[in-house]
Amino acid sequence: MSVEIRVPQLPESVADATLVAWRKAPGQAVSREENLADLETDKVVLEVPAPADGVLREIKVQAGTSVKSGDLLAVIDEAASASATAAPAATSAAAGNAGAAAIKASQAGAAPPKLNPAARRVIEEANLDAAAIAGSAPDGRITKSDALQAASRSAAAAAAQSAAPAAAAQAALATPAPAAAASPAPGRPIAPAPPRLGRTDQRVPMTRLRARIAERLIQAQSTQALLTTFNEVDLTAVQELRARYKDAFDKKHGVKLGFMSFFVKASVEALKRFPVVNASVEANDIIYHDYFDIGVAVSTERGLMVPVLRDADAMSFADIEQAIGRYAARAREGSITLEDLTGGTFSITNGGIFGSLMSTPIVNAPQSAILGMHKIQERPMVVNAQVVVRPMMYLAVTYDHRIIDGREAVQFLLAIKDCLEDPGRLLLGV
Repeated sequence: MSVEIRVPQLPESVADATLVAWRKAPGQAVSREENLADLETDKVVLEVPAPADGVLREIKVQAGTSVKSGDLLAVIDEAASASATAAPAATSAAAGNAGAAAIKASQAGAAPPKLNPAARRVIEEANLDAAAIAGSAPDGRITKSDALQAASRSAAAAAAQSAAPAAAAQAALATPAPAAAASPAPGRPIAPAPPRLGRTDQRVPMTRLRARIAERLIQAQSTQALLTTFNEVDLTAVQELRARYKDAFDKKHGVKLGFMSFFVKASVEALKRFPVVNASVEANDIIYHDYFDIGVAVSTERGLMVPVLRDADAMSFADIEQAIGRYAARAREGSITLEDLTGGTFSITNGGIFGSLMSTPIVNAPQSAILGMHKIQERPMVVNAQVVVRPMMYLAVTYDHRIIDGREAVQFLLAIKDCLEDPGRLLLGV
C-alpha cells in the first residue's frame, strides 16, 4: 500500500516553505515518525515525519524547491519490507553525509547520531561525517555550533594540505627578475604585476529567515515614524542585589539571576504607566493591549530571533530567567516553534553582550517601541557632590512617533531607569 507524504499544514502567517534537504533516499527503509525532510520557513525549520513504516519509493520534490501546505513530497511503499532494501543504493547527494553516517551507525549496531535540522544542514554543506562529531547538548545531540566547529576544523585541515603548493606558486610569482631587466629602458612599458592568488567572490543566497528579517526591518523603517531617545542608568543597586542573592537564587531555582529579568520587570512597570508604548497601530486605529507579552531578542547562527514571554507581568524573576534560558537553547538548536516567536507587545534587545556601547534598535513591527540595552561600563559619576566610579549603561528606546510623543517616550525611559536604580520599586510597585 502506498502512503503519500505531504507538506504539513503551515501556520496561518506562513504562505510557503523551502524544502532544505531530504534525510532519506529512494529505496531506503523508513520508520514511523522518523524525520524524512527539513522545511525552512521564514521563522523556523520544520521536520516532515514519516506517517508509517515502509520504504521510500519516490521523491516528488527536490531540495531547494518552494512548497505549500498539502503539496505532495514523496511516496512510501508500506508493503515493502526492510529486508528488501538491506543493500540500498548509495545515499544520494540530497540526503548528504549526515544520512550516510546514520546508516553506517545503524549497520554497525550503534545508535545513529542525533542531529537538529540546522546542524544537519551544515554537515551536508561541509561534506562532514556526523558520526565523527561529538554533540554538546545534554542528550548528546549535535547542535549547529558543534557542526560549525567541525566544519571549521575540516576547512583548516584542507587549507594546511594545500598550503605547500600555494606557497610554491607564490614564491614563483615573487621571484625577482634578472638584474638586466630590473631597470627597464626609458619609454619601455612596464609589465603588469601578476594577479594575487585567492581573490574570489562567493554568491550565497539568503536563508528564508535572513530574507524575512530584511523584509521586516525595511517595512518597519518605511511604515513607521521611528525616533530614538537615550538615557543612562546606574546599575550599582542591581549588581549589589545580584551579588547578595545569586547563590541562594541559583540553589533554589536552578538558574542564575541575570540582568534581563530586572529589565523585563522594569519594562512591564513602565508600560503600565504609559500604555501607549504597549500599543500598536492598525490602519487609523490605535490598539491598546491590556497584557504584557515581552519579546526578548536572541542571537543565533541563523539570525536574530525574538521569542515572547507571555504575560510577563505575572512572571517571577525565576520564571523569566528560566524561560529565557529555554528559549535561547531551543533557538540555537533550531527547535524553537513558530508559536514561540509570534505576537509580542514590546521587545528588548541587548547589544551589550557583543560590546555595543550605544545603538538605535529598530522596532519589531507591528509593535510601537523597543528597548535597547548596552555594555555596562564603569565611569566616573558625580554623586552627592563627590566623584565616584559607577557601573553605567546607556539605554535607548526607539518608538513610533505616530502614536508616542517624545514626552511619553522620555518619561517611559525614566521610569525604567528609576526601577533599575532602586529595585525595591519593582517589589513594592511604586
